[in-house]
Amino acid sequence: MSKPLKIAVAGLGNVGVGVVKILETHKGLIAERAGREIVIKAVCARNHNADRGVDLSPYAWEANAANLADRDDVDIVVELIGGEHGIAYDTAKKTLSKAKSLVTANKALIAHHGAELADLAQKNDVALRYEAAVAGGIPIIKAIGEGLAANELSLVYGIMNGTTNYMLSQMEARGLTYDEILAETEALGYLEADPSLDLDGIDAAHKLAILSSVAFGTKTDFDNVYIEGIREIETVDIEYGKELGYRIKLLGITSFENGMLSQRVHPVMIDRKLPIAGVMDGFNAIVVDGDFIDRTFYQGRGAGEGPTASAVVADLIDIARGHSGPAFFKPASTLVKAKPVSINQRKGAYYVRLHVKDRAGVIADITAALKQSNVSVETMLQKGTEQDGTVYVVMVTHDTTEKAMKDALNRINELSSVIEKPLSIRIEKL
Repeated sequence: MSKPLKIAVAGLGNVGVGVVKILETHKGLIAERAGREIVIKAVCARNHNADRGVDLSPYAWEANAANLADRDDVDIVVELIGGEHGIAYDTAKKTLSKAKSLVTANKALIAHHGAELADLAQKNDVALRYEAAVAGGIPIIKAIGEGLAANELSLVYGIMNGTTNYMLSQMEARGLTYDEILAETEALGYLEADPSLDLDGIDAAHKLAILSSVAFGTKTDFDNVYIEGIREIETVDIEYGKELGYRIKLLGITSFENGMLSQRVHPVMIDRKLPIAGVMDGFNAIVVDGDFIDRTFYQGRGAGEGPTASAVVADLIDIARGHSGPAFFKPASTLVKAKPVSINQRKGAYYVRLHVKDRAGVIADITAALKQSNVSVETMLQKGTEQDGTVYVVMVTHDTTEKAMKDALNRINELSSVIEKPLSIRIEKL
């Protein structure tokens, strides 16, 4: 058996501790599969003395994560700190510059600096691996970059944030309001330290930007991902969606055609019969379309100590076996700077929910506003009047443009009978 692969772990939160547990629990199994032992030589974390439930005494400690790259007894640095700037970025750059391989679960880092780091890894003939950055326990990076390598891919979409999927699932299953499920989700500790990363779609957008690069050979371009979160979704939308045959999901959707890259994260209404519509609670799911494979579907737990740590260790095993090809499965110098597609170019149907005063002429005013913007209605639903004399009016439009829909909503919002900002959700025929 070859000499051991010596690693350092920067960051000892849930995932870092999970990596230590897996490497210790499956030491023999991993050595067999990797062709050599993988041993931890050093670690780094903000709090040296915290009780993490694992014995860290055999490992050297470094006060600064970037210093792990200087150690002669370290071949690979595992960066699990998080964040696109600061010490995580410094550690990543220094590690690759020192001709040492980097394994990371840091989606923000790769989404913002993926092309730069891939180029640095290639110049120093080392590996950059980030399977754990996207969809946790689903090996989607390897599936796309290796398993589907013979295909020209056209579309990738999926549920890329387990927390918001859990929230939407529980709102439907238990009839909870957004505020009620948000309080519960916070109490369970499911939200990121910065909740906006989950609730506003930023976490999913990081992952989508990475998948775009892997699937289409483009440079990572997080800045051109269109992002909306779930904060405006209410139980009434889930109920009306069900009546109309739809389920609400927060999806990331990316497609590439003729050098044009469309990347968007937002709530959608999709046919309840679609396989991805049945993926509930904390699970993730990714769909990939290619010219020779048609459509493939991947589902699994997208976050948590076990799934994410498992993906980190899988990357370590790959490197131990000698697999050190380009980070995005093609030379970094050939990654394309794609032209972004604006959300305003989207065409399709929309679900629209209006909260209005229940009085004569309201529907006529709404219809007139839609007509002025050249938007036509396919279905309209209106149920009983609320105790305060207001009513919900729900519409499904025929296919129209994003620009026309926005214009129509602005007109409707100016009507005196409308008591709160209209909500629209894009209907996707996937």
